[in-house]
Amino acid sequence: MPPREKKANTKPVSLMGPYPGPRKLGPPGESPLPMWEIFVGGDLTDNQKELSEQLVELPRESRGVIYFDSCGGSAYVGLCLATLIRLRGLKATAVVSGECSSAAIMPFAACHDRYVTPHSSLLFHPIRWQSEEQVRLEEAAEWTRHFKLMEADHDQLIAKLFGCSEELLGTWTRPGKFVSGPELVEAGLAKMVDLFSGTIWKQMADVGR
Repeated sequence: MPPREKKANTKPVSLMGPYPGPRKLGPPGESPLPMWEIFVGGDLTDNQKELSEQLVELPRESRGVIYFDSCGGSAYVGLCLATLIRLRGLKATAVVSGECSSAAIMPFAACHDRYVTPHSSLLFHPIRWQSEEQVRLEEAAEWTRHFKLMEADHDQLIAKLFGCSEELLGTWTRPGKFVSGPELVEAGLAKMVDLFSGTIWKQMADVGR
């Protein structure tokens, strides 16, 4: 009898691949661990869902670079992003590519390493809140009470994330100040990179020597 022919595999093949995750990069010759890059830009409030999802999609306890160019936004969103970075164990290196102000300062401070350029700017100021025009008197009183507590709590948290004194932050926050990249480096809260000394990975390696 002639040999039985094998049946062709008729199992349908899916043409749908998994949704692409964050872009993974790794400098040649260095650690084989995955390295990702994400960008935190614009108003945090407008981009809350997208930014939060990006941080949740990253592998836990992985390392990568977060570029900041944000004017800030809701203090709650800044707290959310900082919380995700810390609780997911992300070994994030922060780089201020332009501005990192207001609520964006908290996730910046939450990063494992922080870098600025000579051209970076960071605006520190007290927490601001807004409500609808038709707010009732008792509601306004409750918002005032809540934000007074929230402001003190955030000041303490940012100081702890930066590893600096609340007194130092107070000199910048009240009434408010634009702090330059070199000033932040002088205060010991970040390291300096520039646009003419090679890639961020090369400069991070040089600074670490």
